[in-house]
Amino acid sequence: MITNFFEGMGAYVLLMTKVFRSPDRWKLFMRSLVHEIRILGLDSISIVVILSVFMGAVVTIQTAFQLSDDPLIPTYYIAMATRESITLEFSPTVVSLILAGKVGSNIASSLGTMRVSEQIDALEIMGVNSASFLILPKVVALVLFNPILIIMSLFLGLWGGAMAGDLLGLVPFEESIMGYRLEYIVFENAIYGLIKATVFAFIIGSVSAYSGYSVKGGAVEVGIASTNAVVRSCLAIILANYLLTDLILTS
Repeated sequence: MITNFFEGMGAYVLLMTKVFRSPDRWKLFMRSLVHEIRILGLDSISIVVILSVFMGAVVTIQTAFQLSDDPLIPTYYIAMATRESITLEFSPTVVSLILAGKVGSNIASSLGTMRVSEQIDALEIMGVNSASFLILPKVVALVLFNPILIIMSLFLGLWGGAMAGDLLGLVPFEESIMGYRLEYIVFENAIYGLIKATVFAFIIGSVSAYSGYSVKGGAVEVGIASTNAVVRSCLAIILANYLLTDLILTS
């Protein structure tokens, strides 16, 4: 198992060295980049909106449940705690894990289908760097657009939390806004969340692309590769989340 792990890591690193080379034709690269932003980024907005609103509502309800028993704690502290939870963890990590399932499987299946149908082999015969041509636009699109999705998720989560708190009588809307603004938003925390979003986007793009690009077999193996892409991406995100938290917040 350990040998297979290191062999896989070696193949992954070798593939990434081929991916991150200057494109042969920048015009084609930019066209592919715009297409991938639409497929991998814009098409993910709806699920991010729904997830973020309800995630903010759930965090507010759970925080209120934990803090409401103490009469000495002002209600706007519930909003403040919700803000920190969403900014530090829920928006960058949970949204990225959801996108790993949606986007990662898309990348792996599309590249896997091209591999088993010998389209990638045809590009190699034509002298095209297929790794850079096919994978680089996907990775760059995710790295560029995922932080935008996380920022959107952050504001929608806070709005969903404020609305849920007000509708359920837990925290008045005005006090939620007061809690969000209390001591202002710590920009270090927001930057930390964006750093995580960028790293997670790279993990989703590169790991999923490796799973699809290295497929051997037929249609069944493409399905297995899509599943492996999601599992590997989620595990890598969890590990990276721990490492980034340890390096940034405790340094």
